[in-house]
Amino acid sequence: MNVTIFSTKAYDRRFLGDANDAVGAPHRLRYLEARLTLETAPLAAGADAVCAFVNDVLDRSVLEMLAQGGTRMVALRSAGFNHVDLAAAEALDIAIGRVPAYSPDAVAEHTVALILSLNRKIHRAYARVREGNFSLDGLLGFDLKGRTAGIIGLGKIGIAVARILVGFGCRVLAFDPAPDQDMAKIGAEAVGLDHLLAEADIVSLHCPLTPATHHLIDDAALRQMKRGVMLINTGRGALVDTVALITGLKSGAIGYLGLDVYEEEGDLFFENLSDKILHDDVFARLLTFPNVLVTGHQAFFTTEAMTAIAATTIENLSSFKADGAPRYSVTIARTD
Repeated sequence: MNVTIFSTKAYDRRFLGDANDAVGAPHRLRYLEARLTLETAPLAAGADAVCAFVNDVLDRSVLEMLAQGGTRMVALRSAGFNHVDLAAAEALDIAIGRVPAYSPDAVAEHTVALILSLNRKIHRAYARVREGNFSLDGLLGFDLKGRTAGIIGLGKIGIAVARILVGFGCRVLAFDPAPDQDMAKIGAEAVGLDHLLAEADIVSLHCPLTPATHHLIDDAALRQMKRGVMLINTGRGALVDTVALITGLKSGAIGYLGLDVYEEEGDLFFENLSDKILHDDVFARLLTFPNVLVTGHQAFFTTEAMTAIAATTIENLSSFKADGAPRYSVTIARTD
């Protein structure tokens, strides 16, 4: 099949190209650096499929433009699909494939890296030492052993985070409407959301973004938490109300904040903007707090994860070519 790949970086070319070659190069891959939007969708004209990433736009207008150009499938190189208008895709007879799992350990380990870095102020200590400042003032942390960690969302990533934190000696509370059966085996305790928010010293988000979880952490949720709580989000940006976070940081309600995602990240993340002015005032305000650590949606970014994402993406394309359906499809009624 002819496949147009949007939001391409050098690493995408490497991993997707290797995955395609590994199965005999059945697809002709065309790489574009541009994000997929209504303005760039015509660039895919003539492609049987497009390959999109998390910040590409796949609303009705874009899908209609793709369909007019002959596109019959969208291969998402991500697990999340909240940016896709599934009703429009179904009406236009465009199949949607995704990568349901790649390396939960990659995201889990990055989550714990944020916890450790915020707690022990590694980012601040690094900057100090480079300037010849070896003072320990302001770098006081706490032992993770004996602390209570709350994990919201018990998919593969949440379970992996729980396993690591249990290893540190944390008491782990977990909330999920359908908890994983492995949870009890690793020493985590299933509780209600209100209980978790009230008890946890550390709250880490690993649930999908749905209408029910949009701004799950807002002013009301922050009022339920311990004062000075550590909040970590490596899930989806809109799980938290960023304006509420800033209010919580200013008041001291939030003592530590670690983010790998941001609800308006589309115009920021994955690009080098070091020589430009940031026009997002909310994001710029976040960066002024010394107890905030933000990474640019890199939790997934390991060799193992990228290899798995590429292999599954090519598998979805090959399955569609052979059978008319991606191996891991997404529809309104079903998610494989």
